[in-house]
Amino acid sequence: MIRRLLPILFQSLTGFLVILLLWLVSHLAVTHPPPGPIVCTTTDGPKPQCTVTNTYGAFPDRTICHVGNVTYPRTEDELVAAVAAAVAARRKVKVVTRYSNSFPKLACPGEVDGTAISTRWLNRMVHVDVSRRLMTVESGVSLHDLVRDAAAHGLALPHSPYWSGLTIGGVIATGAHGSSIWGKGSAVHEYVVGMRIVTPAPASDGFAVVREIDADDPDLDAAKVSLGVLGAVSQVTLALEPMFKRSVHFVRRNDSDIVENVAVWGGIHEFGDIMWLPRQRRVVYREDDRVDVSLPGDGRNDIIGFRPAASLLLLASRAAEEWLEERGSDVARCLASHIMPATQERLGFGFTNDDGSVAEFTGSPLVGYHHNIQSSASCMGTLHENSRSHLLSSSCMWNARLRTHAFYNSGYSIALSCAPAFVADVARLRDAVPAAFCQIDSKMGLLMRYVKASSAYLGKAEDSVDFDVTYYRSYTRGMPRAHADVYDEIEQMALRKYGGLPHWGKNRNFAFDGVVDKYPNVGDFIKVKDRFDPDGFFSSEWSDQVLGIRGSPVIFGDGCAMEGLCVCSDDSHCAPEKGYFCRPGKVFTEARVCSLGDAAGGSRVGNDLTDA
Repeated sequence: MIRRLLPILFQSLTGFLVILLLWLVSHLAVTHPPPGPIVCTTTDGPKPQCTVTNTYGAFPDRTICHVGNVTYPRTEDELVAAVAAAVAARRKVKVVTRYSNSFPKLACPGEVDGTAISTRWLNRMVHVDVSRRLMTVESGVSLHDLVRDAAAHGLALPHSPYWSGLTIGGVIATGAHGSSIWGKGSAVHEYVVGMRIVTPAPASDGFAVVREIDADDPDLDAAKVSLGVLGAVSQVTLALEPMFKRSVHFVRRNDSDIVENVAVWGGIHEFGDIMWLPRQRRVVYREDDRVDVSLPGDGRNDIIGFRPAASLLLLASRAAEEWLEERGSDVARCLASHIMPATQERLGFGFTNDDGSVAEFTGSPLVGYHHNIQSSASCMGTLHENSRSHLLSSSCMWNARLRTHAFYNSGYSIALSCAPAFVADVARLRDAVPAAFCQIDSKMGLLMRYVKASSAYLGKAEDSVDFDVTYYRSYTRGMPRAHADVYDEIEQMALRKYGGLPHWGKNRNFAFDGVVDKYPNVGDFIKVKDRFDPDGFFSSEWSDQVLGIRGSPVIFGDGCAMEGLCVCSDDSHCAPEKGYFCRPGKVFTEARVCSLGDAAGGSRVGNDLTDA
């Protein structure tokens, strides 16, 4: 008996150490940001060879994006010249943001001689009109700098994503958001009242022109969520509010009423969100509301997963995570999954009650200025991304240059009216395969945020709940993940049964299959696209596939479902040689997922038969 228990105990102890190490490293280092998305190498030829990727080091299909030309304009005139040069040479062109945070191939021109235009140096504040509460910035300005510059003028951007290491151009292009259905809602593009965008033009007009779009121009509904296919955004004008404070309180309880609460929580608290740990059957409700600026308190937000970590320890923790994922048992993974949520709670989920000089969380509710609470990105450091990464430096946890923590991030929005039924189905799936949800818990569960219906053609058609989940990704193509069938069933359930919309900047290929059919105004968007860029210089194979113009984002082939490039319809789309076969979902039986089992149709749960 003891001999049988020893391997499990060893794996359990290892699991605890893995997660403990993951969170220890986030407190030990000075800052060093992730690498930039454009890498050029010198050759014997006439020009360097360059590639474009995202900050995570790989697109979902793992292909390499080659480009023939790279430009770094510093002014609008230089941006116009860069677009004109590409159009005159009949080259595809894409704008690449400072760090390219999107998972899909939005930044890839799709042709080896294509042009990449970086907004790295289009990073200036153009004008602030305090009396009218308007701020104009260049498209490469980081969200971090934007909200702090606004605060210096007594103004606030009402909502933003929780990660501030984004540029305003990237934020609005992909419809990025925070959490709220109050007022105009949590999507940043709802506060855009003007844009200057460089689009292709005939030779008689110099091959490129600047279009100025104001709040009364109907084209703004296309331009404020554009996926980058209309042109190169030069400047963005935002409507701001007077600075205010927020009061944040975390309420922890069991998930017995999660189904009822998911539909109403966003209406009760202006900035409220929900963190659900399904395996632990626990929920953390965030009560988050604005309060008068005179209320005492200088609380800050420094999200733990966005803090810097020592590179050497990141490598060690990634190696341990790989061992736990690929060789550990359900018992080990489930025991280890308790450490991260417990550590998060002990550290106040990254919040401090003071100005950060002491950096202590003494309990909620905490009060602080809006710009210090709405988002964070301390691992971005001094933003010198050209510094070389080395083992003694520190970095964001997902530094692709060091091959540290690779992961997938799936986000999908479900109409508020359908969200309770979806949550109920996820709970049923949890009850059927409890151990499968341990990794979800270890990555801080399902985060639920609220997004309001938008006038943007590619925005949300109705008030929605956005579900966000992060999970392990192997660096080896086609490598099975523990209980990946359950993750895939959840995604297919969200997208197919409940008509969910994938986040434009997240997700794998299969999530975008037929997505445009869910946008009632996509036809109006295509009309604006054809008028702004009739020859499709800013379009790519990927954008045409996603917008339903030509082809499909789904890629069929051996193992395609293991990478999320397709939904399996044949065992070959999984990994039959490794024991994974295409099977129906356990709750949503119309789903088709790669399950660990046998060719005759049987299935096993995880890597052993023990449910933790």
